[in-house]
Amino acid sequence: MARVGRETVVYGLALALAAVMVYRVQGYLRVYDVQAGDSAPGFSLEDEQGIGVSLDDYRGKLVLLNFWATWCPPCVQEMPSLNATYEGFRDDGFVVLGISVDEDEAQYSDFLRAAGVTFPTARDPERFVSTRYGTLKYPESYLISRDGKVLRKYVGPEEWRRPEIANYIRSVL
Repeated sequence: MARVGRETVVYGLALALAAVMVYRVQGYLRVYDVQAGDSAPGFSLEDEQGIGVSLDDYRGKLVLLNFWATWCPPCVQEMPSLNATYEGFRDDGFVVLGISVDEDEAQYSDFLRAAGVTFPTARDPERFVSTRYGTLKYPESYLISRDGKVLRKYVGPEEWRRPEIANYIRSVL
């Protein structure tokens, strides 16, 4: 009978310990899912030159925040149209901000040069920023208003030069 009592106590202690652990880490297990209408979560990263890049740097501009990676074929495929859209609207207060989740810094840098990317980019290999947005698959983009609200969320690759997208960007500029 003493053995049953000891097992019950050990089981109870293990259960109590598990409950305490769940309670302590539940905030870290939060699943983020930023949608249209939400405030865009702020962040701060460094670009290739070690200069800080923050969403706040672009307050007052229309921002297309794009999460991507060099190892993601759809991301690579949409890069020329992202670049063209940036070039077409940049003088009107529009910016594309690319956040790469690449771990390999050399591969990331080589890609930017080879692809002729002109919009600002930064690397987030730990995926802190994409996690705050709830991005799990790439590419994923968020159109963020001048006052920091998410206007639209785009899941998957887009042809950013499509008239529907260009007209929408024009309408909110």
